Amino acid sequence: MRKQLLFIAIASLITTVASATDLYVRDLGAGGAYSTVSAAIAAASDGDRIIIKPKTSGTGAYVENITINKSLTFVSETIYNRYFIKGSINITPQAGRIVTISGLSSGNFTIYNVTVTAPTIGGRTTVNLLNCDLNNVDTTAANTTTNMSGCNVGGYVFFSHGRLTGNKAQRITAYNTSVDTALAADDIEIIGNFSAFVMINQQSSYAFKMNNNFTAGFNVFGSKPNSSNEIINNTIYDPNGGDIAPIYLTGNGDPGSGGNVAIMNNAISFVVVQTNFCIQTDGIATVTASYNVSTNAFITEGAITQNNNTGAVNMNFDNTYYTVTGGNVNAGNPALIYTDLDLTRNDAGHYGGSNSWENYWPADGGGMPQVNYLVTPRAILNTSTLNVTGSSYSK
Repeated sequence: MRKQLLFIAIASLITTVASATDLYVRDLGAGGAYSTVSAAIAAASDGDRIIIKPKTSGTGAYVENITINKSLTFVSETIYNRYFIKGSINITPQAGRIVTISGLSSGNFTIYNVTVTAPTIGGRTTVNLLNCDLNNVDTTAANTTTNMSGCNVGGYVFFSHGRLTGNKAQRITAYNTSVDTALAADDIEIIGNFSAFVMINQQSSYAFKMNNNFTAGFNVFGSKPNSSNEIINNTIYDPNGGDIAPIYLTGNGDPGSGGNVAIMNNAISFVVVQTNFCIQTDGIATVTASYNVSTNAFITEGAITQNNNTGAVNMNFDNTYYTVTGGNVNAGNPALIYTDLDLTRNDAGHYGGSNSWENYWPADGGGMPQVNYLVTPRAILNTSTLNVTGSSYSK
């Protein structure tokens, strides 16, 4: 079933009329809708929206493998309810293609993944994943941007460029199978996420910001030359320990070195197994570490410029409710730029600073629409232009 939407843009004396279409998918094609998602995709044109009604019969799933070869948006017809597709979702890249998937559930099947199938030639493909339950995500193909927010991922997220905010996954890795040839204008941001295992940067095309996450650690296997990178205001909790430091920077992965990595305002606790270092580096980047607090002795290995780091701090970590309390409070950098949301001194850990975890996991989030990204200036002068950038999604 198709429903026409008209968008009218008026510029000077010229009026341009553009048309987009809503296509509905329902169980057994009820009400004249399509009975499969694939049939709706085949009938759609670039810019259309496919509205999928969650099934209530049988397994509740649309059992089909999906190939998306157009710029399309997928949403649920039933508010606050996800539709279930039991199958793989493969996105065919093309320069300028934008695919937005909101409200999808892939079920508890590790073989059904969201994948961009190849590099994009002559431009970039953008994939937006919002409010989804997913198994694995692999968008590492060159010239692909992935923006994810509000998603639960049962396995891994591998992506080559983009922004991840407010997601939960087993593992999050920024990784490119080959160097981007059509570079994006912005860098990689991983903010306000939970990762059961370490978060990894293994690409050297973009600078990265990994801020306000709750994770077992950070591995940096590559850095863009002459770039400025951040590992700031994270909570790092590893109750299992391992053979490397919870913050580990080495050149054994992707090529690329010479960037700067600022490690600041992090709250750290880990079980000592084969190493007692909080940070290890072999010179892959110029590393500074400041205002970090650890329950362990604050010991490092490699060339690191340090100040105001503290060990043997009394803190309590909870990886069920994602909290840290104790000596991290007011222990972060006292500069105004790092002030907490309540305008007090920065708390080390994922609740500290203006990118606080609280922004991405509000207590009353529920089915409410979610602001998933917002950038505003910390100071406003009457001689300057106010620039605000933000985005949100509806559940």
